[in-house]
Order: sequence, then structure tokens, then C-alpha cells
Amino acid sequence: MSKILIGKYEGTMYPEKGGYAGALALGFGPDGRRKRLKRKGKTKSQVMDRLKEAVEDLETGIKSPANYTVGDCVEDWLAKGLKGLDDDTVVNYGSLARKHVIPLIGKPRLGDLRADDVDEWLDGLSGTLSTRSLRLVHAILKRAIRQAQARDMVMRNVAELVKTPKGTAGRPSRALTLDQARAVLEAAQSSQLHAYVVVSLLTGVRTEEARALQWTHVVAWIDDAAEWRPVTKAGFDRDTFAIYVWRSVRMHGDTKTDKSRRTLELPLRAADALRRHHTRQASQRLKAGEAWHDSGLVFCSATGRPLDAANVRRAFRLITRKAGIGESWSPRELRHSFVSIMSDGGVPIEAIADLCGHSSPAVTGQVYRHQLRPVITRGARVADTVFGTGESA
Repeated sequence: MSKILIGKYEGTMYPEKGGYAGALALGFGPDGRRKRLKRKGKTKSQVMDRLKEAVEDLETGIKSPANYTVGDCVEDWLAKGLKGLDDDTVVNYGSLARKHVIPLIGKPRLGDLRADDVDEWLDGLSGTLSTRSLRLVHAILKRAIRQAQARDMVMRNVAELVKTPKGTAGRPSRALTLDQARAVLEAAQSSQLHAYVVVSLLTGVRTEEARALQWTHVVAWIDDAAEWRPVTKAGFDRDTFAIYVWRSVRMHGDTKTDKSRRTLELPLRAADALRRHHTRQASQRLKAGEAWHDSGLVFCSATGRPLDAANVRRAFRLITRKAGIGESWSPRELRHSFVSIMSDGGVPIEAIADLCGHSSPAVTGQVYRHQLRPVITRGARVADTVFGTGESA
């Protein structure tokens, strides 16, 4: 056992379990008990370095426990730092953190983490993750450490000092060709997702808007009253239908932007698909009995609960496989396909921007530049011309 002195604190260092331990005397607490600061390491110099760092943290108000790791920091952020975000975002952050952050860089003590460690971690992921995914996992680490800083758990945020490298090229979104779109509509007929696919492809609504659509927002035009009424009251024995795209599955149910709130006339094929879907859902409600959750959602599970985005993706891949175009497609590409079909049908970009709920045609041109070629009701007419009006049951 040997005596040590770090700043104004005296202590001792001694062998312990194949390494060394050092303890500094910090005086006495309010309860009269002696307070000690202890650190362990494989070598004496390692123990001294850790004690010096602990003293520095002590004098600057840092309260991080000796065994508080980067993984602990990220888990704390997942538990406390995601308030106010929508469910899909929370799930996505949790998945990325537990796959790419915690297992790969979570073991070191938070106070021991260095910028070089973050650099090496990100460089190791750059060959497998896209640039967008790299930015997300880097942001997770930065935000987690930022939360730890706010709670006096660490002095510096070393992740902020590192630049995100470029990753692999992400797969660009694609649009279905007209033949592929027809094949998908045909393949979807036997799927529970049929009406979802038809409405998404023929109106261009976002996936989060489709999953939030309620029956009270599916409306029919009543000639005698000269007004729109929900189909739950007006029925489907009408000539003209529309949907109020006023909600999404985002937090608080808001659409992506204010301009995203829009009313779209339904192509007849989409209205017919919703009529069939409404009948099928009524049967599901009876079969579920007391297990039915009356959410009022158009697209829901067999017990009336909101659809999970991952389940929608899996079901859609089964449809595209059946259609003979593979399983690499995602539901959001129905929206890209809608833009392509409208553009091919001669709908001007200004009208497509309105249909898609974009703030301006410039946004449409930037996001869907690959789908655009060299009006709100006109979109429904083009869809009816291209796909037909559907068949009555």
C-alpha cells in the first residue's frame, strides 16, 4: 500500500484482484460518515489517470458514476429523451441504437470516450450503412451525450467533434411502371391491404396519412343538400366521393405540414374498393365481438386497432412478390408511382403539388424529380382513365 496525493486530496493505492485500486479521502458527509473516491485499473498509472479525471469531474460538478458507460447514456436517452416524438420515430431510434450504437461503442465509460473512438466506430459502419443512416446513428450518440451533459454526467460531448463520414449509396425510391401498377392492383385483390393499396396508388396519400384515415373523413357528395357527408351516414350509393386528408399517425395526429391538409376526390375505383372494404370490416367487427377496438379507422387490424407500419411493409412485399416484381418495394413508393402516373397523364406539376399536399411545386420537383415528365378533381379523372372504374359487387 502506498500513499498518493492528487490536488488537495490524499489517499492510498494498493493491489486488488490482479490489478490496483486507489482511494482518495474526501472528508465527511452530513451524516458523519467518511466519504471516499475509489477507482480501479490494471496498472498504477491507469488508476492515477482515473482518479485525476474523477477529481476533475468532482470539482467541475460532474456526477457520473464510475461505471456509467456510453451504453447506459444511450439507454437513458431512449428512456427520457424521446418525449413528444411519434411512435414510428421512437421505434426507429430504438432499433438503430440497439443495433448500431450500444453493441458497438457502448462498453467504454462515458468519461473515457474519445473523439477517435467515435471516428473509428463511424468509419466501421460506413461500408454497410447509407449516409442517411450514418447521420441518424451519429445523431443518436450526440443527443444522448448532450442529455448526459445537461445532467452533469460528463463534461464534453466528444461526438460533436466528429464529422459524419459518407456511407453507402442508399436505394433511391422508384415508381411502378403502368404495367407493374396494374399487376400490383390485381395481386392485391385477395389481400386485406387491397383498399389501402388502391387508395394510396390512386390518390398519392402518404403512408402515415392512409393509416390515420377515419371513416368520418370518407365523404360522399349529396346533391340535394349540396354538401359532403360521411359515408357512414350517406352510404356508398352515390356518384362522387372524397377523402379529407386531415390527419396522420404523427404525434398529435397532425399532417406533415399545414398544406398537407387537403380534400381529394376519390377515383371511382378507389371508392369501390373502400365500399367493399367497409363491408368486409363490418364482418370482422362482428367476428371480433368484445375484442373489437372501435377506433373509427378505415385501415386497421382484425380487431380494429391501428396498423403497424412494419406489418404494412411486410404485407405489401407479399403483394409485390405475387405481382411478379420482387419484394424490394415499400408502400411509400405507391406515392411515387402516383406522381409518375399523374405526370404521364398530363397533369401539370402545380396540380400534382396540390394533390400531394406539398407547400409548393418546387418541393414536388425536388422530391419527385425522377417521377415527373417534360387537376384536385383532375387527378381522379386521370386515375379513372388509366385504371378504369372498378366493378360493382
